[in-house]
Amino acid sequence: MKQSIRVRFTLVFAGMMAIAIVAIWGINSCLLQDFYMGEKVKTLEKAYIQIDQILQELEDEGKDMTEGFYTADNHTYWMRRDASRKEGDLPKALRQLSEESNTTAIMVNAIEGKAILFSPQMDFMQRQIQQYILGQNGAEAEIVTEAENYMIQRRYDERNKTYYLECWGFFSDNSTSFLMSMPVAGIQDSARLSNRFLAYVGVIVLIIGSVTMMFLTRRLTSPILSLAKISEKMSRLDFETRYTGNTQDEIGILGNSMNILSEKLEETIGELKAANNELQRDIRQKEKVDEMRKEFIANISHELKSPIALIQGYAEGLTEGMAEDPENREYYCEVIADEANKMNKMVQQLLTLTALEFGSDELLMERFDIVDLIRGILNSSKILIEQKNASIYFNEEGPVYVWADEFKIEEVFTNYLNNALNHLDGAKRIEIRLAKSEEEVKVSVFNTGQPIPEEDLPKLWTKFYKVDKARTREYGGSGIGLSIVKAIMESHQKGYGVENREDGVVFWFTLDCSSGSGKQL
Repeated sequence: MKQSIRVRFTLVFAGMMAIAIVAIWGINSCLLQDFYMGEKVKTLEKAYIQIDQILQELEDEGKDMTEGFYTADNHTYWMRRDASRKEGDLPKALRQLSEESNTTAIMVNAIEGKAILFSPQMDFMQRQIQQYILGQNGAEAEIVTEAENYMIQRRYDERNKTYYLECWGFFSDNSTSFLMSMPVAGIQDSARLSNRFLAYVGVIVLIIGSVTMMFLTRRLTSPILSLAKISEKMSRLDFETRYTGNTQDEIGILGNSMNILSEKLEETIGELKAANNELQRDIRQKEKVDEMRKEFIANISHELKSPIALIQGYAEGLTEGMAEDPENREYYCEVIADEANKMNKMVQQLLTLTALEFGSDELLMERFDIVDLIRGILNSSKILIEQKNASIYFNEEGPVYVWADEFKIEEVFTNYLNNALNHLDGAKRIEIRLAKSEEEVKVSVFNTGQPIPEEDLPKLWTKFYKVDKARTREYGGSGIGLSIVKAIMESHQKGYGVENREDGVVFWFTLDCSSGSGKQL
């Protein structure tokens, strides 16, 4: 991954380590020599102070400084460790100085002429201190520091081809001179070796540190990659994945926040989708209403055009005196009155249908006898039935009680009966039947005649739809009756329909025969 945080962390860490190693290497090269010399100077200064204090204590106790040393001759003493003898403070201090700092010392008392050597073979140091006191051989030495009673200098020894750091002078008794000498390795060689070793160690540490950093950053970047995948899925509106880490650090807090965000987004998008669906339904409903309005205006204009034209034509004929005899005038007036009645009936049906469709006509639910209602409608339609030469078959005797709006069910049955009479043909037989169950009653009205084309059956319930327009016009139909039936039965939440039979057509509807809602038969 080109922009991986893991790689970037590792590179930054490795870069910082490399910078640190180079900085240490540079500081080591520039300052190691001065630091090395400073530490050696401090060692010599500390040794001077310690030995000077021991000499003062020996003087206060009246002891000789040569006590505890072995005699080489009457004036020369040297050190030798003897486990059977207790070692004095001065021999002990000189021995520690030799062992810990690789420093050789010589002490000479000018008054008593006694000299203390580190070993019997160090006569040359005794001659060397005499030369320093007399001011000889000073040009070969480089003075490092100078105090009141002593001087520290750096001198190159031609014999050993090496440098020595020497401290010489007098102790505070002003009678005991001394010379302490320690070899100092070539500081440049030491720094070079030190830097080489540092480079080797630095490369190893850099490699180990980088590998360790790769593994450590994996634990850091793994949850970040997980959060990145979750956010990518969220961008595709997939909110099923959740962050499962249980750490309490910043990444854990971020993961929990993303889980909450995912839940909120899922909930909000769900609400937006629901609102969008509702809006789409409202838009479709509005478009449907607009289409219905346009269709309604076109249909009502078409339906009213013919009666208005007839009324206008016959009225103009009466005005112009075309019907001079009483018989013609009476005929003209009957036509005008008949067309006006048809228009009035259409308007009443439209008002009823509008009230039903918009729910402004409330249902008055009551229990009544459907058999008694049907017989009442048949009796009131006896004259029309006789005019059509129709044979009515309705043999139901006992009462059948239903729950519904009696006035609206009367209109449903009347529409079915009128529709059957207007389309009666063949044997001119109308059969009215009741099919009862535990919860519902199915009322069907059958008439003999021509079957309705199957493709037209679903359209019968649409306003102003007419299968045979000429025949509908003949009996004064407007195509609204079955739409009223549909609106009434849907307001009751009950079933209705039409079916073709072998010798005719049957229309039916269902009603509850108890207070509870039943299922359609």
